[in-house]
Amino acid sequence: MKKILNVLLGILMAVTVVLMGYAIATGGSDAAIGANLIWGYFLFVFAIAAALFCALFGMIENPAGIKGTILSVLLILVVVGVSYFYASGHTVNILDLQNNGFFSRGETVITETSILVTYVAFVAAFVTALVTEVWGAFK
Repeated sequence: MKKILNVLLGILMAVTVVLMGYAIATGGSDAAIGANLIWGYFLFVFAIAAALFCALFGMIENPAGIKGTILSVLLILVVVGVSYFYASGHTVNILDLQNNGFFSRGETVITETSILVTYVAFVAAFVTALVTEVWGAFK
């Protein structure tokens, strides 16, 4: 199974390199950019599908981990929900230079929600790394 995954990873990386080379060689033509965007969308959907499949397979294989998975999903939903309600509680004016105006309220709320969720994820990763290192130092 590991060999198959390594071959699949190699194929995905080769296609990515070829598409990047195509975009560079054509000077960023619309066709090359379009092909790279479609490939990026495919990789994004493939990554989400793989993550969901692995999570479901792990829950089926180890039912004891279902509690942790449910708690993790609930924590993520709480963080996104609180970020959304915080972002929608006030108005942020972001300049839209292309149209000489401001972005609509919906776009700014989604943008600020994404930024807040990213901040929480960065802080959580930093605290986790710090606690892990300190914990390991005392063992």
